[in-house]
Amino acid sequence: MDPVWLTILIVLGVVVAVLVVLYFVGKKLQKKQEAQQSQIEASKQTYNILVIDKKKMKLKDAGLPAAVLAQTPKMMRGAKMPIVKAKIGPQITSLIADAKIFDLIPVKKEIKATISGIYITDVKAVRGPALVAPKKKKSKYAKMVDKLQEKAGAKPIK
Repeated sequence: MDPVWLTILIVLGVVVAVLVVLYFVGKKLQKKQEAQQSQIEASKQTYNILVIDKKKMKLKDAGLPAAVLAQTPKMMRGAKMPIVKAKIGPQITSLIADAKIFDLIPVKKEIKATISGIYITDVKAVRGPALVAPKKKKSKYAKMVDKLQEKAGAKPIK
């Protein structure tokens, strides 16, 4: 057999083996995530909170309880997480916000938040208009592309 074909078959076999392993690992992680999501849904409660500050910071710098830091994997301790400092009743607490809703949370305003443990899963406005995420600024490159497309007669990318 030609050595080129033998090399191609070996590489193809390794790629197939890696894809099979990734499929089963992905299924296992998906089941784990579904179990965690059901626990979050079971223990959620709604509170009126006053947001003092919000930042993306490392867990060890966020001022979270020691029990929370002990339970987190070592890789996640150094990662930046969306942290919200809020006043719940008379107590000031550090909470972790869901990445999807972090931009919706207004600073120095009262909101109605759905909280599961120390995790904010949903927010709604207590007074005034509904919460809307601020628009992100376009980069210089995106603005340049828009101008070039307008010049060429194409519709700009949104």
